[in-house]
Amino acid sequence: MIDRLGLQTTSAELASRVKASADLDTVIINIAVTDSSPVQASATAQAVADSLVEAIDSLEKPRTGGTSPVKLSIVRPAEAPTTPSGPNTKLNLALGVVAGLFLGLALAILRTLLDYRIRTEADLRRVTDAPLLGGITFDQDAAKKPLLTQVAAQSPRAESFRQLRTNLQFANVAGQARTILVTSSLPGEGKSTTATNLAISLAQAGQTVCLIDADLRRPMVDDYLGLERNAGLTTALVGSADVNDLLQPWGGENLYVLTSGRIPPNPSELLGSSAMKSLVERLEEVFDVVVIDAPPLLPVTDAAVLSQHVGGVVVVVGTQKVKLHDLEKSLRALDMVEANVIGVVMNRIPAKGPDSYSYGYYSSPKDIEKNKTDERAATSRI
Repeated sequence: MIDRLGLQTTSAELASRVKASADLDTVIINIAVTDSSPVQASATAQAVADSLVEAIDSLEKPRTGGTSPVKLSIVRPAEAPTTPSGPNTKLNLALGVVAGLFLGLALAILRTLLDYRIRTEADLRRVTDAPLLGGITFDQDAAKKPLLTQVAAQSPRAESFRQLRTNLQFANVAGQARTILVTSSLPGEGKSTTATNLAISLAQAGQTVCLIDADLRRPMVDDYLGLERNAGLTTALVGSADVNDLLQPWGGENLYVLTSGRIPPNPSELLGSSAMKSLVERLEEVFDVVVIDAPPLLPVTDAAVLSQHVGGVVVVVGTQKVKLHDLEKSLRALDMVEANVIGVVMNRIPAKGPDSYSYGYYSSPKDIEKNKTDERAATSRI
């Protein structure tokens, strides 16, 4: 039969594609053939039926001659099917959609359970009960315009720092923390921009402020404010110049900046020295507030050492960046040196979504301009 049909297959392979079944309470045998070609399937089924008829006639024929007592005949010839019997596309699609939904849901749940990054205040509370001083909304232009003075006064980012300033004053209502050290767990969480903008915000409120760049490994304050860096904190600590000659005024407010100076080979020793302690005490006598930008806590010990010379520490938490155990290690390091943690600032909070801070009361720059236009239009109609 294989030769007669010209099939390129073996008898075993052909047998695997042929199925025979009998209807209940009948002597009818149904022969079905599966093939990629409907015509080939029909021809094969017909050939199998013809071969079965011939085989039965040959096997049951009496040896003495005569006709066979068992006779098979084809009741319905094989026909080429008009529609494929498989695969069931609709069923497969439905099963695929359901399986995809369950798989996606399972992956989302698994990702949530295995994601230890801090995203919300609820995540923060799993590690510390320190006061949340504020949340700085994420601004995609912050890399190009990092300063508070470079954004609109009514923008969510500007309001974030004003709220931070207010909450910090409430947290330090006794006024014991004249010097505030700003640090973070890891690099890239925004502690330098937070320290700089906090100093600007305090100066805008009428206080005399000294901003010190004590990140002697990767100083950034001079970059943000466009100041000279080569003469600064390290210059004063080694006694090469008096701090009065190193303070640089910035802006129209009462803000003075002490840049990092040249990067030394021994930052931790300098920051933990008695000279640093004396410098902080001297500046506290002159300024209302001293803000210190310190290195991150986990890579180096500088911030933990320096925290013993200041009145309070503010920890910046970069949401969706720092993990719970990183923040826990940082707070433990501060606790070991008995530092006074005033509170925590959550940075890079999304402006929209479930993790966002709500600043709907405040207007964006476009809204402000639109309001001005509406006011002018209303005035012209009167």
